[in-house]
Amino acid sequence: MSRTSLALVLSLAVLSATPVFAQDHAHGHAQAAGSVAAEAADAAAAVDAFHVALKAGDTAVALALMAPDVMIFEEGGAERSRDEYASHHLGSDAAFAAASEATVTRRSGWADGDIAWITTEGRTTGQFNGRAVDRLTTETMVLKRHADGWRIHHIHWSSRAPG
Repeated sequence: MSRTSLALVLSLAVLSATPVFAQDHAHGHAQAAGSVAAEAADAAAAVDAFHVALKAGDTAVALALMAPDVMIFEEGGAERSRDEYASHHLGSDAAFAAASEATVTRRSGWADGDIAWITTEGRTTGQFNGRAVDRLTTETMVLKRHADGWRIHHIHWSSRAPG
């Protein structure tokens, strides 16, 4: 992906009036409670751009926002690189994101130098593979600032049934 394409996606995420992020790979359109520190705003924009790309099925952009050595934890499992994620769950995550909607209920973010972490809580609903989806979700992303922008180095996704 070109630097121009990545810059455009990041710009669109920053200009978006509502956050587009949550867990379970489907990302919604509701304003979230919580706060993101000013120094973490660009990292939060990278998280938003990742989710925008995933929901749009633009897996090249989603992957470009991840460090090659990204570590993804979900439901007790781990994918230990961008290549491993691309070959295992990326396609199904993009399909899930496209088929469902998420409401973000809380988002917070902090940065310390070139390291930032963004946390999100929400609810994902919809239909996927002929089944109803209704999950309370959490997401933690740890990012590092590189010469060409923030990259995701760690993701932890978790969800549960409401109630």
